[in-house]
This record gives sequence, structure tokens and C-alpha cells, in this order.
Amino acid sequence: MSRLLLSAAHKSSGKTTVSIGLCAALRSRGLRVQPFKKGPDYIDPMWLSQAAARPCYNLDFYIQSQEEILATFTSHASHADLALVEGNKGLYDGLDLDGSNSNAALAKLLALPVVLVLDTRGVIRGVAPLLLGYQAFDPAVNIAGVILNNVGGSRHEAKLRAVVEHYTDIPVLGAVHHDTEMQILERHLGLVPANEAEAAQAQIQAIGQRIAKQVDLDRLLAVAAAAPPLVAPTTPRASLKTGETVRVAIARDRAFGFYYADDLDALRAAGAELLPFDALHDPCLPEADALFIGGGFPESFAGELAANRSLRQDIRRAIEAGLPTYAECGGLMYLARSLTSQGTTHEMVGIIPGDVVMHAKPVGRGYVRLKPTQAWPWLAPGEEMGSIQAHEFHYSSLENLPPGLTYAYAVQRGHGIDGRYDGFVYKNLLASYTHLRGTAAFDWPVRFLEWVRRCHIHHQPRRASAG
Repeated sequence: MSRLLLSAAHKSSGKTTVSIGLCAALRSRGLRVQPFKKGPDYIDPMWLSQAAARPCYNLDFYIQSQEEILATFTSHASHADLALVEGNKGLYDGLDLDGSNSNAALAKLLALPVVLVLDTRGVIRGVAPLLLGYQAFDPAVNIAGVILNNVGGSRHEAKLRAVVEHYTDIPVLGAVHHDTEMQILERHLGLVPANEAEAAQAQIQAIGQRIAKQVDLDRLLAVAAAAPPLVAPTTPRASLKTGETVRVAIARDRAFGFYYADDLDALRAAGAELLPFDALHDPCLPEADALFIGGGFPESFAGELAANRSLRQDIRRAIEAGLPTYAECGGLMYLARSLTSQGTTHEMVGIIPGDVVMHAKPVGRGYVRLKPTQAWPWLAPGEEMGSIQAHEFHYSSLENLPPGLTYAYAVQRGHGIDGRYDGFVYKNLLASYTHLRGTAAFDWPVRFLEWVRRCHIHHQPRRASAG
């Protein structure tokens, strides 16, 4: 199983752009490249998925067990010619002092050769002690190559190569020169998502062509092929269909695109038929038994969302009539009364009695731990539920809420809606700032569909209306 981890010394080193370029370049050679992303992230996987033409899967120590990470990786990598894992932050960065959830820990768990992407702006000889230090810090991590990034020109490249080759035994697999044409626009959560970038595929191809010219792809493939054998777990997680098919309307457009590939797989495996709709343009919901609105950037499209009044009214009527609905972060924002960003306020769906306000700095950011309350609609009858591990990342707050609202979660770590609670519950609606991830310990796609079936909405499918 050919595989490697693309990591860096620190965040914003350009490893995402290089990863996108490698996926595109190797795919153009006819290779099947399976991308993965470490940690909680939606945006980088969108770009990697487009570049590889295969869904990108996340590997997350906080939310998944080591056995599940291994199962997720092997089950998808086994069908590809190369598995490429993009790290997050720096190679040794992570939550814990012992590095147990770092990129290096992932490299050791999956026996991944590491290729470091180094931002070389303003440095020449200094790359040597950095590389030597990274090698010495944990000898069990196999740093098998380096790609020099943001190189200032041919003279800079020659000096860097000479330094690395003289002081270290790490092969230089490529030198990518600074090029503004390779830069992807950024926003507060990172790169602008590929579902928003109209010219995303053209940009991916351009990045791939530049990477192919500046990285020795044959040497990179040789590094990946030298990875030792990896044994797959005998009991991988699988979501099984537990009842009738459930038709789930799901928002998939430029405003809403934050969905984990394995969660969508699990929903389908558990009996969901996913019916995508465009919240910006479709006048009404498709005929469905349930509604799912994931995260995204509704603040960037607030005017268009507000202008689609017929859909907003249709959604509100459907939820008031009892349509089982799950909304995460951007979905919660869309279901609120209004959304204010950069001094402009737009009317939203209005089913949540509060107003969303965007801020310059994050309100909730990072991993969360939630304790379900008795109001959590996905609790099975008589069930006692432990804490849920998840994550949040929002620059908005939900304000002007009336007292006495019902919440599904008590926040043990994180912020949620108000620092104490998350998961607004109303009729058959659950809306939270938290992003869930389905795992063997918490298979929320199965829970969601079982709840929909308990609501008996599938016996009377919601009919589309023109609003």
C-alpha cells in the first residue's frame, strides 16, 4: 500500500496547495490517488476531493479511536494506487504535551513516510538545523523527503539544495517557486471552499501542472512505495440499514457544503436517499421525509439566501409541520431570524427565535465535548448517553434569544450557543453550532435516521410546494 504524509514545520507553509497539486499531477498520470486529511476540516478536503476525483476522508484522534483511524484509512487506501494524507499545522503539533494526537503520531500509527513541505521564504542555511532537529526529536518518525516551498528563484533553490544535501540525509523531492498564480483565496476559516470557486477545477489543473514540473514525482512515488506493510483491522465500522428508506433533503450549494464524506456514506448505508437542493436558487424543498442543512458560509451569500423567499417560507412551514430537521452551524445560522454581517442585516428562515451576528474573531473554535440532555431528540427510549466528542468553528453568535428555550446538549468543553448549551430543539428540529462526526462509538447517521423513522414522517412524505 503506497502511502505518505505531507506535513510541515508550521501551519501556512503551503502544504495544502502542494497536496492539491500532487493529487492533480498524479491523477493526470492515470494513478488513483486517495486523499485524507488529518483533524477536523471541511474546506481542504473539498479541494483534495476535486483534485483526486475521489472523496477525501478525515482522520481525527480526538473523535476517532486509533482502531477506527486504521480501519478508515485501510478501507479506502486499499482501492488506490497511492494514499496521500495531508497533515494539519506542524508535524509535531497537537492537543497534548506527549504528542499523542499529533501528525507525527498519525505517521507512526499508519507507518507513513513523511514528506515535509518547508516554507523557505527568508531562509537558506537555517533549513538544515530545522530538518536535523525534526529528525532527532522523534527518530521513530520517518522523514523520507522534503519539498522546498515558496522558493525565491533558481539561485535560492540551488543554495537550499546544497545546504540540505550537505548537512542532512533527507532527499529534496522538489522545489516549488513562489507563484501568485498558485495561491487560493483565503477567508477566516481557511481557504475559500472549492464549491464556491467557480474556476476551481481550472485552478487545480494549473496547480497540478506547476507541481509536476517542480516536484520529482517518480522519487515521491518511490518514497511512498517504500512504506512497510500495513495490516487492516478485522472489524471495520459499518453502518447497516435498520429500516425503511428515508428520503433526506440535503442542502448542497455554494452556501452549504460542510459534510464529512464518511458521514454521507454512513447515511446511505443506513437507508438514506440523499436529495440535494440549492438553497440559493430552488423555490422549494424536494419531497422528503427529513431535512439536513450542514455548515458552510451563509454569511457570504446572505443576500441571495434572503432573496430566495419562497424556499425560506417552504422550510419554515415544513419545520412547523413537524418535518424532522438537523442543522449544523451554517444551517443553524440560516434557520435563525436574521443574519448580520459587516453591518448589513438579511432576513433568514426565522424558525429559530434569535439573530445571528458575525464577529471579527472566533466565538467558538476547536474541539467540544457535549453531554446530551433529556431533550435530545435522538435518545433512544430509556437510553443513558455519555459525552459526545465533536468540534465547532464559528465567528458568529446567536443573540436576542428569549428565555426558556429547550437545548439538546450541556457544553462541557467549547462554546456552543451560549457557552453553556448547544442544540436548539423545537418540534422535530435540532440545530447546533457543533459539527458531529459519525464514529463506531457515536454513529449519529444511524441515530438520526432511526429518529426520523420514529417520527413516522416517512408514512406521509412531505410534498413539494411552490411556496
